[in-house]
Amino acid sequence: MEKYDVLVIGGGVNGCGIARDAAGRGLKVALVEQSDLASATSSASTKLFHGGLRYLEYYEFDLVRKALKEREVLLQNMPHISWPMRFVIPHLSGMRPKWMLRVGLFLYDHIGGRKILRPTKKINLCKSELGDPLEDEIKVGFEYSDCWVDDARLVVLNARDAADRGAKIMTRTRFVSAKDTDGEWTASLKDVNTGETQKIQARVLINAGGPWVKDIIEDRVKTDTDEGIRLVRGSHIVVNKLYEHDRAYFFQNSDGRLVFTIPYENDYTLIGTTDADHIGDPSTAKCSDEEAAYLCEIASRNFKKDILPSDVVWSYAGVRPLHDNEKGDASAASRDYQIKVRRINDTAPLINIFGGKITTYRKLSEEVVAELAPFARMIGKPWTHHAYLPGGDFAFEQKDELIAQFRWDFPFLKEDQMRRMFKAYGTQAAEMLRGLTSVKEMGKDFGAGLTEIEVKWLMDHEWAQVAEDVIWRRTKLGLRLSDKQVAALDAWMKKAAV
Repeated sequence: MEKYDVLVIGGGVNGCGIARDAAGRGLKVALVEQSDLASATSSASTKLFHGGLRYLEYYEFDLVRKALKEREVLLQNMPHISWPMRFVIPHLSGMRPKWMLRVGLFLYDHIGGRKILRPTKKINLCKSELGDPLEDEIKVGFEYSDCWVDDARLVVLNARDAADRGAKIMTRTRFVSAKDTDGEWTASLKDVNTGETQKIQARVLINAGGPWVKDIIEDRVKTDTDEGIRLVRGSHIVVNKLYEHDRAYFFQNSDGRLVFTIPYENDYTLIGTTDADHIGDPSTAKCSDEEAAYLCEIASRNFKKDILPSDVVWSYAGVRPLHDNEKGDASAASRDYQIKVRRINDTAPLINIFGGKITTYRKLSEEVVAELAPFARMIGKPWTHHAYLPGGDFAFEQKDELIAQFRWDFPFLKEDQMRRMFKAYGTQAAEMLRGLTSVKEMGKDFGAGLTEIEVKWLMDHEWAQVAEDVIWRRTKLGLRLSDKQVAALDAWMKKAAV
């Protein structure tokens, strides 16, 4: 029976971040994920590294400060999959007054030690291109900085780095149960594809199950917890591009909610999110007709162009496992995390993670690994603060220069294909294509510039098994491929896997 220092349950951003941190400190780590990496909440975010401007209204200053500090750390460690973005908050009559927006943005600029990102400024929307798409009565706004990130690739690259440092990553592997055996865990695992089972041992069990955190505690480890979890569904819609500039908007609404519209995948606009309590299996979460209509209505109220539910080209929803602070409004539930360490039967350590947000995943991971010190063999010092993710070994100011070099080295790539590949793989894109001199050598084109060589890379290096893994989590080419093309890709992958 294989023995590990740590078994991490859950292949979302927290689980993969923990596995990476622990493996980098010399621990023997295994991670299990019942589906694909980032298959649930971690690929259903608003795609932002941000402090959470609206959390200031709930006096969550510590959370906002922590997230703002992390924002620039993460930007420098993964400049290929994240970049600075400017956000415009229009001032709307009857909503939050100008003084409140100014105060909130002043705090947002200063409590997190901002060094790289540009500060807030006031905008006359009547004289700026930023006001052109908006209703004429919207005349004043404020512009501030946050960062965009490819959330699913963030997860996969953490898993890739963890594996490169010795961790064993097991996708499509269900954690069935675990029992305390002489102070250590004996865990039963099931291969979802084959039905085969195996047992492994681990000194410490880390429950990073996200929306399934309580299910793991109560149904699979057969213990209990006093911690409350509130499942809150956040839904998003994607429509064709609403405007030409590169800014995002942050709209206020009469019900107190705030909704983003964000430039997305060059030709689209992402609109979200909602906050609704979720009942039932988190894996079945989807954007309801009511939520899509709600997001369309808010966007239409602010833009000159009406956005209708029939304009939606794609939608998605994720269930956030928030630590329940017993506040009535789902949007008010805390996005901060809680780390709870227990010893089952006073011996076997179980670490449960409640809540959290994508921006603070690295700090959460660091804190969880620090909790391992009493239980695991000697662990190294924290190291991820200045450590880049695979493909991100350059300063973000160098991105344009490196893209130009990538274009020069592989002139047979189409411009949109070249830019997409660099933003997904960074410096590893050149490694993927090393030695190639023509498009023909890249193999079959499945559509939208997705070729055999890239898909094979995703299967060999990033645990992709089926077409859905490739077109929605490793890339977003599902927006561009037809059903026939997706079926052809799936068939090729199944044949290639044999």
